[in-house]
Amino acid sequence: MNKDFKFTINNICFDENYQPSNNTRATTNFANLARGDSRQQNLRNALKMIDNSFNALAHWDNPNGDRYSVELEIISVDMNIEAQGQSFPSIEILKTHIVDHKTNKRIEGIVGNNFSSYVRDYDFSVRLLGHNKGQSSFSIPEGFGDLHGKLFKYFVNSETYQQHFKKLPVICLSVSDNKIYHRTENQHPVLGVEYLPNESSLTEQYFQKMGLQVRYFMPPNSVAPLAFYFFGDLLADYTNLELISTISTMETFQKIYRPEIYNANAVAGKRYQPNLKNLDHSLTHIVYDREERSQLAIEQGKFAEEHFIKPHQAVLEQWAASYSA
Repeated sequence: MNKDFKFTINNICFDENYQPSNNTRATTNFANLARGDSRQQNLRNALKMIDNSFNALAHWDNPNGDRYSVELEIISVDMNIEAQGQSFPSIEILKTHIVDHKTNKRIEGIVGNNFSSYVRDYDFSVRLLGHNKGQSSFSIPEGFGDLHGKLFKYFVNSETYQQHFKKLPVICLSVSDNKIYHRTENQHPVLGVEYLPNESSLTEQYFQKMGLQVRYFMPPNSVAPLAFYFFGDLLADYTNLELISTISTMETFQKIYRPEIYNANAVAGKRYQPNLKNLDHSLTHIVYDREERSQLAIEQGKFAEEHFIKPHQAVLEQWAASYSA
């Protein structure tokens, strides 16, 4: 492995007093909530939604629905390019911890959950848009996602990752609104009913380059499937409580940011196509600006281009050509 790249991990508690750092992408789920006049109420409401969802899923030996609470930790990963003495905020993910108030134990949850990356912003909001500007038909640039995928695999295989985390990450995203999902007969007690997409999405292909495979499950009490990206065996490698910590956290974010899908008033059927124009949905009591998020993604992609891609292009291309996971 290339000794010129090293990773530094910083962590901060995500609670009602959370303040985003200057290096945090403003479109990140948790950072977006912590801005504006409603920031503290947003955070308080979101955390309460997560706890309620967790207890509803972890209902055994939990008669009052208040046995557990979830603590969240933001993991910020800086990539240090030693030859040039510079570092760049490469990845942000969430780590869950489960507090069992019956046994007074704090149980380690799953790392991953939310996934935030400036380089991904560059790929989708700068490179992909630029490649298709003025084109009559949509196409994907050659090698799209290759560098980002190798950087992610390099991080997960690094000593730094292995020193901080016991298990491989699980990332949970929303389903694609331009795909059709079909319900299967496969059902898991916590993940719920499995769905299969009619075709692969660009997001699937992008995450595949990161070494991740995907399965779609609609958990109990949910109205739409979630996309779970993982290494190994999702159903066998994680405990029920670990999986519930991811479901409760990420479905809460999706209810806030994708209410047309995840806070819809009708449950997904056997054949399901998500619809971001669905009017039959409920809103949470949480304030955010979806349009601003889209604009910020472009700004953040340009930031990555200016401060990471262009200054280090030769080093990155040479490293990527020789890197093998």
